[in-house]
Amino acid sequence: MKDIVVAGGCFWGVEAYYKLIKGVVDTRVGYANGHKENPTYREVCTGTTGHAEVCRITYNEEIIDLRGILKYLFRIIDPTLLNRQGNDRGTQYRTGIYYKTEEEAREIEEYIEEISSSYSAPIVTEVLPLISFYDAEEYHQDYLTKNPGGYCHIDINEALK
Repeated sequence: MKDIVVAGGCFWGVEAYYKLIKGVVDTRVGYANGHKENPTYREVCTGTTGHAEVCRITYNEEIIDLRGILKYLFRIIDPTLLNRQGNDRGTQYRTGIYYKTEEEAREIEEYIEEISSSYSAPIVTEVLPLISFYDAEEYHQDYLTKNPGGYCHIDINEALK
């Protein structure tokens, strides 16, 4: 099993979306790469902790590889928008891919280079090493399963294509 951490705006929809993808075996929403240890949702929402709302995706690389995970991510984000997706605005809603190895970094950068000509503006999605990940509060885990009417800017049906 491998895992990667991605940011695509509000983490509720990102998690619900990836749960539908064959080969994804687990997801956890949380906060990544900020400067405050173990922040709360309220603190992250202030924009002062530096964290992004993220989803850690554990996947079976025999079924789906990192490139496949990235293809799915770029179906649901506008990588040319800085600090916003859908109606969500703020630094915590930036898009990002947070890796653990240099091999992953190269693969991510190569993928972004390949797709960049598909966009009319520069891609501003962060590609950085994962420095920190903190689980979000339990009520955020599987939020859209627990609250089917919850807000989500992501078309979850994109996972079924």
